[in-house]
Amino acid sequence: MKAAILNKKNSPLEITEIPIPEIGADEVLVKIMYAGVNPLDNMIVREEVKLITPYKYPLVMGNEFSGVVEKVGSNVSGFSEGDRVFARMPLDKIGTFAEYAAISRDAISKVPDYLSFEEAACVPLTALTAVQSFELMDVKEGESIFISGGTGSLGAMAIPIAKSLGLHIITSGSERNRQRVMDRGVSEFIDYKTQDYSEILSDVDYVLDTLGESELEKEFKILKPGGSLVSLRGLPNHEFAKRMGLSSVKKLLFKFAGLKFDKMAAKKNQKYYFLFVESNGKQLEKVSRIFEEKKIKPSVDTVFELSDVNKALDKVDKGGSKGKTLIKIGE
Repeated sequence: MKAAILNKKNSPLEITEIPIPEIGADEVLVKIMYAGVNPLDNMIVREEVKLITPYKYPLVMGNEFSGVVEKVGSNVSGFSEGDRVFARMPLDKIGTFAEYAAISRDAISKVPDYLSFEEAACVPLTALTAVQSFELMDVKEGESIFISGGTGSLGAMAIPIAKSLGLHIITSGSERNRQRVMDRGVSEFIDYKTQDYSEILSDVDYVLDTLGESELEKEFKILKPGGSLVSLRGLPNHEFAKRMGLSSVKKLLFKFAGLKFDKMAAKKNQKYYFLFVESNGKQLEKVSRIFEEKKIKPSVDTVFELSDVNKALDKVDKGGSKGKTLIKIGE
């Protein structure tokens, strides 16, 4: 099968012929139809997540997909050949920029009937990011959340899920995207070019940070005393290392890495969480039910062929997307 391989840090991916993976008793073999491209993929290329999950080369790249079950392991129930499925790959076994992938049955979910394969590939990683963030913050109906930079692919998933949970949603972005995100359920939109959200907002219950260190001080400023912030682009802290079951050495290392943000949070008894999204089939089933009920339509930005995988990665790295960047793999 064809697969996009990373052979060393900071190098372009190479399209290579490799064997179709064998599956274990608890796995399924999936024919990949579309693969989502995410900032995480570029972070892996640059080894920015090496301390969290060290990958060995050569590495088949890609973290999420939509596809069709080709074969099921002997212990697998609930899935059959021909099922339309989607998933975020487990952290220790990525590889969706390929024609086939072997994946644990615990990581996959069936695609809602109304979604195409293209639309379905937009969902797993960003939707699970939203669900896991909201669970960490223990969000409550009627409370407010600020999603920084919510006009990209993460916002496209997080906003409708937050809306389904009854949250008052505030986000920021460029004016040209205002109506698109308002239509998805945003209550307040802030044009970052003409307005400073830190001068407008206060006492927000929750913050979902997608921008990282440069914005965290301002985000803590708008967060209410006792409020919770989840960062996708900040630094891991001791709480993260403990939650992920990392080694004592990494717990100590991340304790110091995230100390700056823990101190920011402590000033007003706030909570700081760092999230590195994990695979979770049960949570994805929950997302599917929300999508079925609300008939949410994911936003697709650009679709590339597998041969243009490096162009896709470059596009995502430059930012400014209006939805998910995808790679078309299967027919």
